[in-house]
Amino acid sequence: MDHVLTLIAPPGGLSTATLHAARDALAVLGAATGTPDWLAPDEAADLPFSGLAAEQADAAARTALSGAAVDIIAQAATGRRKRLLIADMDSTIVTTETLDELAGQAGIKDRIAAITRRAMNGELDFEAALRERVGMLAGLPVEAMQRTWAETELMPGARELVATMRASGARCALVSGGFTFFTGRVAALVGFHEHHSNTLIEADGRLTGHVADPILGRNAKLATLKRLAAEDGIGLDATLAVGDGANDLDMIQAAGLGVAFRAKPVVAAAARARVEHGDLRALLFAQGYRVGEVAAG
Repeated sequence: MDHVLTLIAPPGGLSTATLHAARDALAVLGAATGTPDWLAPDEAADLPFSGLAAEQADAAARTALSGAAVDIIAQAATGRRKRLLIADMDSTIVTTETLDELAGQAGIKDRIAAITRRAMNGELDFEAALRERVGMLAGLPVEAMQRTWAETELMPGARELVATMRASGARCALVSGGFTFFTGRVAALVGFHEHHSNTLIEADGRLTGHVADPILGRNAKLATLKRLAAEDGIGLDATLAVGDGANDLDMIQAAGLGVAFRAKPVVAAAARARVEHGDLRALLFAQGYRVGEVAAG
């Protein structure tokens, strides 16, 4: 079988009946299907198939399983395990938007979060929106960043994703439109090899309301993906990119496996793969890792 359809659900949420429904949907379109292969009991399984394009299989399975809390990723069976991971940070590796939470320390979280939502859905220019939001934080004591960090939580599966890919020899990079204060700490905590982000300018113990140039935005994320792949001597087909916002979309579309993770509508609609129900371990299952191969992190 030259393709595989991976079904992923929250733990305990994937049934044999669901697998059969997906298999039958592919068969109606003339696909030949193999025996389902459970990657994690009642959570993730591969359904091998041939005679159908990945996009057709994806669409057929989504129609058949409409309303079910199941993530569906169809792809070629070869080359699934990636050698480079590039991950967004906010609302991807961590559960929150750190800039919004930092704004909460200044009492203006709602105002800044409203701009963030529009920027992440592609309604505003990312760089202009970032400068506007940072400008609203002028005068905030730098200690507010430490308080924000103390309240920041990792997305479930983040440690396992990075630890497992590192153990398999993959390079793992955190590439964020956020700020080095947070990306450095997240990278160290989760185990990323490196981090790339923006720098908030400080003076006399307070934020100045400015961010250092150049801003790491949508184009820079894509450029970082390409640069790191070239440094490692691999093609983009051997890369995995994951994020949730419009500034992640170019790298998601360019990567061999690009995943919109609990993403904004514009991103989910444009990405070839998306995860809406599982945690970040879903990216491991999509690569064919079995639950017994997942590192604790």
